[in-house]
Amino acid sequence: MDWPIAEVARMSGVTARTLRHYDEIGLLPPARIGGNGHRYYEEHQLLLLQQILVLRALGVGLPEIGRVLADQVDEVEALRGHLRSLLAERDRLDALAGTVSRTIAELEQSRKDGTSMTINRPENLFEGVQPSQYEENLRDFPELAQEVGRRAATMGPAEAEAGHRARTAQMIRLAELMAAGTPADGEPVQAEIDAQYRVLTELRTVSAEEYRAIGRSCVDNEVWRAAYEAIAVGLAAYQRDAIEAYAATRLD
Repeated sequence: MDWPIAEVARMSGVTARTLRHYDEIGLLPPARIGGNGHRYYEEHQLLLLQQILVLRALGVGLPEIGRVLADQVDEVEALRGHLRSLLAERDRLDALAGTVSRTIAELEQSRKDGTSMTINRPENLFEGVQPSQYEENLRDFPELAQEVGRRAATMGPAEAEAGHRARTAQMIRLAELMAAGTPADGEPVQAEIDAQYRVLTELRTVSAEEYRAIGRSCVDNEVWRAAYEAIAVGLAAYQRDAIEAYAATRLD
C-alpha cells in the first residue's frame, strides 16, 4: 500500500512543499513517482518521516538527521533511543511544570488569606530546576564553573530549553555513531567533540586537562552517567574516550 504526498502531508502535518524539499536533499525520497509526477510513499518512508520529525522536535538539524539515518543500523534500536530521549525530556518538563504549578497555587492561597507564603518543604521549590549537573561537575575548575554559571544566569527559558534540546540531540548523534561501530577517535565522532569544545571556548579557553576532567565526569559522576546511559548503554564511556582522543590529538 502506498499514499500520495497530499495524504502523507495530511497525516503528518508536514506540508507537501516540505516533503518535496526532503526528497530534493536526499533525506526522504518517495517510494515511487507516478506517471502524473506525483510522489507516493510506502510504510518504510512513513517510518523514516516519523524519525525525522522526532529528531527535529529534539532540535536536530537536517544535515545531522541525514547522518543519523545514513548510519542507522536497526530501525527498532534507533526508535528505542529516540523514545528514551523523549521520555527523559517529558519527565524533566513534568517535574518543572509541577514545581511551577505548586508555587502558583501556594502564592495565590497566601494572597487570598492575606498572609505570607508558608514553605513546608523548601526543597520542593527546586524540583526540576536545580543548577545543571554540568555546572556542578566543574567545581574543581572554579573559573570555568563561574563562566558557565554566569552564562546560564543570562538565559531565558526558551534559550535554556533550546540548549537542553541541542545537548540531547548531540548525545543521540553520538549514540548513533557508536551503534554504527564508529571508533571514538573516528573523524565523525571527533567532529561532534570539536563542536562541544567550541561551545566551551566561547566562555573562555579550556585546557586539555580541564576537558579531560569533563570527559571523565561523564563516567565518574552518577547523574551524568545515568543521562548518557539512558540514551544508549556504553555511551558515557564512549563520550569520555572521544574527549580523551580529542585532547590528545588536538589540545596537547
